[in-house]
Amino acid sequence: MNHHVRFCVLLLALLPPPAAAAVSRRERKNVLFIVADDLRTSLGCYGDPVVKSPNIDQLASKSQVFLNAYAQQAVCAPSRTSMLTSRRPDTTRLYDFNSYWRVHSGNYTTLPQYFKSRGYFAASVGKVFHPGIASNYSDDYPYSWSIPAYHPASFHFEKKKMCKGEDGKLHANLLCAVNVTEQPGGTLPDLESTDEAVGLLKSWANDRVPFFLAVGFHKPHIPFRIPQEYLSLYPLEEMTLAPDPNVPKLLPPVAYNPWTDVRRRDDVQKLNISFPYGPIPKDFQLRLRQHYYAAVSYMDAQVGRLLSTLDDLRLADDTMVVFTSDHGWSLGEHGEWAKYSNFDVSTRVPLIFYVPGVTTRPDLLGASPFPFIDALTKSEYSFKNDKVRRNVVELVDVFPTVAYMAGLHAPAPCADVSFQEELCTEGDNLAYTFRRRERGEDEEAVSFSQYPRPADTPQVNSDLPDLQDIKVMGYSIRTWDYRYTLWLGFNPKTFQVNVTDVHAGELYMLADDPGQDKNVYSDTAHSVIMRKMTSLPHTVTLQTRMKLQLLYLTAGMKRNSGKA
Repeated sequence: MNHHVRFCVLLLALLPPPAAAAVSRRERKNVLFIVADDLRTSLGCYGDPVVKSPNIDQLASKSQVFLNAYAQQAVCAPSRTSMLTSRRPDTTRLYDFNSYWRVHSGNYTTLPQYFKSRGYFAASVGKVFHPGIASNYSDDYPYSWSIPAYHPASFHFEKKKMCKGEDGKLHANLLCAVNVTEQPGGTLPDLESTDEAVGLLKSWANDRVPFFLAVGFHKPHIPFRIPQEYLSLYPLEEMTLAPDPNVPKLLPPVAYNPWTDVRRRDDVQKLNISFPYGPIPKDFQLRLRQHYYAAVSYMDAQVGRLLSTLDDLRLADDTMVVFTSDHGWSLGEHGEWAKYSNFDVSTRVPLIFYVPGVTTRPDLLGASPFPFIDALTKSEYSFKNDKVRRNVVELVDVFPTVAYMAGLHAPAPCADVSFQEELCTEGDNLAYTFRRRERGEDEEAVSFSQYPRPADTPQVNSDLPDLQDIKVMGYSIRTWDYRYTLWLGFNPKTFQVNVTDVHAGELYMLADDPGQDKNVYSDTAHSVIMRKMTSLPHTVTLQTRMKLQLLYLTAGMKRNSGKA
């Protein structure tokens, strides 16, 4: 046996078996989980031609990007609790901010808790869970985290009068671009959170214990208290209004979101806008859109700082990065602002997975995958997304997918009723999407969202009714071709929905109406379908019923259009 062969044999003997080696590599995959607040898909990597988001775009170019990911309820606490437990709002029974799922519904295991229980060091920075009673005033510590969650001290000032008005006085404004050096402590919440997360990453750089670090950025949530220099990226004269700024004629009143939280701000109150439909003056709309985009670019810079730290610490090859948001935000579409609805602009979110060795390969020349890009000084950059998925996915899919792609077992699917099950998922493990190319439309891919209302017409509390005030629940299906929504009677004491008590309906044909402005729902057609539904067993889930209804409705429309 020559020396070369002998050396190879010895080397093979020292290596672990292939399966063990794979497990070892997967067990060591860290997770950086980044959640933005109120971020719609206004990103360059999602085709937005206005926004400047170079760092997230750079991440997307090395990741798998889900172009059609949807939240389960377009408001902070219900969406975050749903995503982090992989249970839908009807299972967490959280539709407002006023209950803790472990007490109110079931002792459901969370995503960070799952990693923590399997040897990971889990830490939370910023807004990950919704703070307050919805996470037991502790961000679910010690269940979900190895150490108490970090919240930036400067957030204390977020809702106070910090915005200098034209009169020289301080106000609690919606539009609040500031000189950071003049703010308390000379900082802002997301700047502080990034500093804390960077410090944690540095402290773990040489640690053999894998980490799960969740970082929640507050922006672009209102108020738009952001560094004033980011406004320069969006000259006001170049801003445009939403393409569909008017309330659709056939929109059911129950579906309308009267954006009450926006109305409460000092600068908006001065506009004396009539409730509920009175439009915001066009000049203020342009400024509002300008500030939202500037807030996105400010948040993007913080993401860039985190990712460049992974580079500097040589952690990028061992760390999976997930970037998402809790829900979207209307920027004047349908005459609405804020979230609080079932439209795509409110429910659709970015969802980006960077998985080293899967979505990208190590650069043999040692080039940094995530060099920081300063949008304020670098105006030209270009990235290409090679790995995109167009079929519909949901935020309840995040938990099983993150677990599996990091090297853990994905939780098993939940039964139709799973209040007693601590660990299971009501979503899908999307790991298969990383291994095969998408081959067009998947008719089985469906997203379910929902939103509660206190009445059939817009009220002051329509955006965020307390549980006891909920009278109607809007359940919405999003497929490749359609958005179908039913507003059904709801009993908040029993948490029961009455599938025969239909208050209103919406149906949008997305091929011809991507903005969801032309409601083609027909009460007559639906009555016929409801009669057909009477033969279904009571055990059939609402989601299954609605999918069948959608098939009937759209089949009839296709037949009628064919005759024409």
